[in-house]
Amino acid sequence: MASLRRKSLRRDTRGATMIEFAILAPIFFAILAAILETSIQYFAAQVFESGVYDASRNIRVGMAQREGWSAAQYKKDVCDRLYGLFGDCSDMLVSVKQINDFKSVSYSVPVDPACKQNCKWTQADNWTPGGSSSVVLVQAYYRYPSILRLPFAANVLADGRTLISAATVFRNEPF
Repeated sequence: MASLRRKSLRRDTRGATMIEFAILAPIFFAILAAILETSIQYFAAQVFESGVYDASRNIRVGMAQREGWSAAQYKKDVCDRLYGLFGDCSDMLVSVKQINDFKSVSYSVPVDPACKQNCKWTQADNWTPGGSSSVVLVQAYYRYPSILRLPFAANVLADGRTLISAATVFRNEPF
């Protein structure tokens, strides 16, 4: 009788779908969450880059120089162009500097890669928008909060946030 019961249990497949779902569902939802997190970060990076580029137009045409802007005013202009996607823009670093020519562009990432928690910027905001017809390098960085801590994601800082950056180099108009 016991052997007959075991044979019938081996042939019974009524719960197979539920067991397969229980095994595969966490993997499926983890992949789905990783795709959503990555797409949100790419979208945020594109919005940030567009905001920096559009706000840099005020430097290029000389409006920021005529009105005596500071780095804080430039940050506010960039932040106004981010459609509320970034929330608090106090975690943004900007560097606007005049350079000699297009070949002399150089940059360094303003965070310490060895930092593990509550990382601060290793550089301060820089504001030198240049004069008429000067070449200007604009760099902006933002530590974007991450929902998931994906170990394979790019630009992930030790505290779990993602470093988003945007840069543009241009020659000011002859204003």
